[in-house]
Amino acid sequence: MKIFSYRGKTIEELKKLDLNEFIKLLPARQRRSLKRGITDNQKKLLLKIDKTLQGVYKKPIRTHCRDMIIFPKMVGLTIHIHAGNKFLPIIIQPESIGMYLGELTMTRAKVAHSAPGIGATRSSAAISVK
Repeated sequence: MKIFSYRGKTIEELKKLDLNEFIKLLPARQRRSLKRGITDNQKKLLLKIDKTLQGVYKKPIRTHCRDMIIFPKMVGLTIHIHAGNKFLPIIIQPESIGMYLGELTMTRAKVAHSAPGIGATRSSAAISVK
């Protein structure tokens, strides 16, 4: 079995790092985003995550905050991420560390067309309408 590592560090080592040390391991886009500061919605989400890890918060974590970067302490949690019209439950895997929550849920559904309607083609106009 392959042991997970992120930039040469195991998941246990990542969980022990403080935020400033973890930021140095992230790609440039995420590093820049976190250096600008965490928004109020992101702070609320982190507070819910901390309470869930302590066992105080029992409800499923639901969030609209798709621009939140996944931290090592989130690994193993199920977070319900808003996808435009519903919340989709996502189990945070170690491989998703450093990604945005919005990258894990699709906001657009696959277009599934049915048969063409009456009048859509020349031959369909000749079919009798019931």
